[in-house]
Amino acid sequence: MPDFLWNLLSFVVALGLLVTVHEFGHFWVARKNGILVKRFSIGFGKTLFSWRDKQGTEFVIAAIPLGGYVRMLDGRVDPVLPQFADLAFDSKTVPQRMAVIAAGPVANFLFAIFALMLMYLIGVPSLRPVVAEVAPDSIAARAYVPNQQIIAVNGETVQDWQGVQLLLLEQIGRDSVTLTLADDIDSPGADVQLDLTGWKFDPEHDSVFGSLGIVPVQARPLLEVGQVQPNSPAAAAGLQLDDKLRVLEGVALTDWASMVKVIQNSPGKTLTLLIERGGQPMTLSVTPASQQTADGFHQGFLGVSPKVKPVDPQYIRTLQYGPFEAVWQGVQKTWQLVRLSFSMVGKLIFGDVSVKHLSGPISIAQGAGSSADLGLIAFLSFLALISVNLGVVNLLPLPILDGGHLMYLVVELIRGRPVSEKAQETGFKIGAFVLLMLMGIALLNDISRL
Repeated sequence: MPDFLWNLLSFVVALGLLVTVHEFGHFWVARKNGILVKRFSIGFGKTLFSWRDKQGTEFVIAAIPLGGYVRMLDGRVDPVLPQFADLAFDSKTVPQRMAVIAAGPVANFLFAIFALMLMYLIGVPSLRPVVAEVAPDSIAARAYVPNQQIIAVNGETVQDWQGVQLLLLEQIGRDSVTLTLADDIDSPGADVQLDLTGWKFDPEHDSVFGSLGIVPVQARPLLEVGQVQPNSPAAAAGLQLDDKLRVLEGVALTDWASMVKVIQNSPGKTLTLLIERGGQPMTLSVTPASQQTADGFHQGFLGVSPKVKPVDPQYIRTLQYGPFEAVWQGVQKTWQLVRLSFSMVGKLIFGDVSVKHLSGPISIAQGAGSSADLGLIAFLSFLALISVNLGVVNLLPLPILDGGHLMYLVVELIRGRPVSEKAQETGFKIGAFVLLMLMGIALLNDISRL
């Protein structure tokens, strides 16, 4: 199946599932509070399938799978007969209405816990967060980070590199972070404080660890050709599988990253590359093609991938737990993702994170497709992450979102009377404008990354 169709299918499956979970939260709590749900729709537009249950709710699968909604009986928009007045949303107490509104995001958080629990029941392959080396003149080098295992970040225990990454991302915009390192998880650790005042992290060009100068123990690319893309500059230059790369522009190559840096800085420029093929030296001329990056710059592209040296088995572990511990791990990881998501929203507002890093539907579709390619564990992890993000975004205090409705209800609870319809309408317009603006930026970012 072509990548585009696979990404689209994975995106539709992921979004459809998460929207169903979100709307079911609203639906279930509304029913429990005696509210008549008129329609439960997955998708928008033309109805493809529909059925009605004994309580009068119409369930709909619609043609455009980009969202969904629950339509409840509401005296503010529906004519309500006196005998059905107590079934209307607006007839319920403020706490009841708040519970119905909050149930959607809460359902997304519960789904994330469930997905992560399944991951830990099955077993999650991971790498111990051992520092292989520290880049010279980096933040980590200046802090004298040793080649040991990171066992905690700011006092929070970590078991793998993903855990370290999530906690480090929370530190963007802060002055420092404390790493606790030891020979292994059971050994007494020593604290090392990293000064983050000069930390610049651009996810388009570097990893969190690379920006700090930390090189994890991981699979390492070799200076040997593992794949040549068809019709690429590498193929045109005559590079072949198993070629060993020795010298580029008169400089001996020491690692794959150094070669990539030269290639990226040389779009359209013909370079001299000395290789070894079958034990014999050979000189080739390569001309990297030019491709545009997300920030508008152009960089060189060769179209060649390296062979990879597998990581030493001693650093590989499988995180697998029994049912109760798996649930607890799911709760902890979900809370960490919720905390990070809210933190990133704050950093976006205060300028610590650039809007150019916002991602839209294209990036999400690509993430869905690539995670589905990697198997069930990766896809469950992706679903948990997107489910948490969906819940967090819906809790933002924009009147068009669940968080905006909750904000109005809090005001009503304090004042003892609802916010005026005029104020609500103005708020909805402002919320819609802000949301559309953010979606537009995210979509433009997606397009620029293609």
